[in-house]
Formats: sequence, C-alpha cells, structure tokens
Amino acid sequence: MSLQSDSPLAPYINLEQYPIHDLDSPAGRALLERCQKDLRAQGACQLDGFLSAEGIALLVDEAASLSDQTFRNEVEHNVYFEDIEPGTPDDDPRRMMERASQATVAYDLIPEGAGIRGIYDSDDFLRFVGESLEKDPFYRNADPLGAVNLVYYEEGDELGWHFDRAEFVVTMMIQPATTGGDFEYVPYLRSETEENYPRVKSLLEGDLTEAIHLPSQAGTLAFFRGRHSIHRVTPIEGDVLRVNAVLSFADKPGHKLNALTQEMFYGRTA
Repeated sequence: MSLQSDSPLAPYINLEQYPIHDLDSPAGRALLERCQKDLRAQGACQLDGFLSAEGIALLVDEAASLSDQTFRNEVEHNVYFEDIEPGTPDDDPRRMMERASQATVAYDLIPEGAGIRGIYDSDDFLRFVGESLEKDPFYRNADPLGAVNLVYYEEGDELGWHFDRAEFVVTMMIQPATTGGDFEYVPYLRSETEENYPRVKSLLEGDLTEAIHLPSQAGTLAFFRGRHSIHRVTPIEGDVLRVNAVLSFADKPGHKLNALTQEMFYGRTA
C-alpha cells in the first residue's frame, strides 16, 4: 500500500519514482542501493525528476519570494576556503585563486514554514540521505547560516573550483540557467591522508582530463562527497536565473562552517 498520500513530502517529491518515505519496501531498498553504488564509484549520485512538477513550481515561487533576502558575494578564494599560511610557496595550489559570484539566502532567513525547510527537516529525508551516504549516525548541519541555503546565479556568476568544508552536500536544482551553470567535478582528488597538491595544481592550470560534467534539469537531486572531490559551477549565460538549494548534513553532531566561509557567503558570522 502506497504511503504517498499520507506523506508531508508528497506535494514536493516524486514519491512514486523515489519512495524515500518507504525505504524498507523493495523499491525503497533498490533506490538506496542505486545511490550507494553511484556514490562509491563516482563520489556523486544524481536523481533526475526527484521533485514533482508541483514541487518545482512551489519551490520556484518560494525562492522568488525570498530573493530580497540574499547576500551577494563577489570574492576570490582558494580551493580550500582557508587563509594562506605564511611561507606557503608561490607555486603552491593553496595560493591559486578562484572566483565566486552568487547571491545566497542564509538558513536563518528561510521561514520555518517554507517547503525547502520542510524537506530538510523531514526524518524520512534525513534517513534517505544518511543511508545513501552509508552514514550512521547521521545529523542535520548545526550551522545557523549554512544548514540550508537558496543560491541564485545570474548571468556572469559562477562558483570556482573548491573542496567543501563538509564531507558531503546535497543539492536540489529548482531552476536551471539557459546555458552554463553546470556542475563539474573530479571524484576523490584528495583523501584524509593525501592532499594531492600536484593534481590539484594541474586542474587549476586548466587540465580538465579527469573532470566529469553533470548538467542538471529542474527537479534534480544530487548527493556529492565534496570534501574529497573538487568541484565547481560553470559560468552562467543568458537571462534566466539559476536557483538551487544546498542542504548540508554531517556524520557528527554540531558541525558548523568556519568564520571565513560564513563571512564569504553570508557577509556575517554566527
């Protein structure tokens, strides 16, 4: 018996295709196995059509209503979102700068009744993400600014190559750009024990041999191991605003962004 009609996620998520509300069913287990397999092999998993047509429309309207709450940043950063330590060699990739240009609505500005927060706060969604990433225990991010963000890119905006501060991030495409705004990444370019600076430097100098290009359509959900897999959002072209939601989780309680990252993307710290 389908639980779709009883789920608070039903207005937003295509539960018939992606039964995250019923993960113990054969279809639910098959979905988890697919996500786990993709993440192990590629460091990413993309689920097209995760949001229903109604869900896309609701979240597009919601994003439009919150667009006056954005903080617009135009900054240069290194791929680690860290200060450059004195004595770092001039040709070190930690000194190589990338561009970030976007507008972001911080978590504390998204109303509690908003649909995107309802998805994020859902225990069914938390379990689905955690089991897909094979993390137990698994927690929502504790950052008061960065737990959930709505991110807006207009023509000329981009997010340069970087590693995430969190081990994994979940993104939801609400409205893609006409051209550009695609996700590119190199899976597992570094590890907990090997920074792999030569390969990072080669990528930043333009060697895209290992880069994987993932365009996405409205309604796509993506999981990504962003701490170890370097990635970027390519420059936006055209007059259609690219809007996506970034939902952050952690395998330890109390995870927060560092002050440098908060200041960069929200113009303040918390």
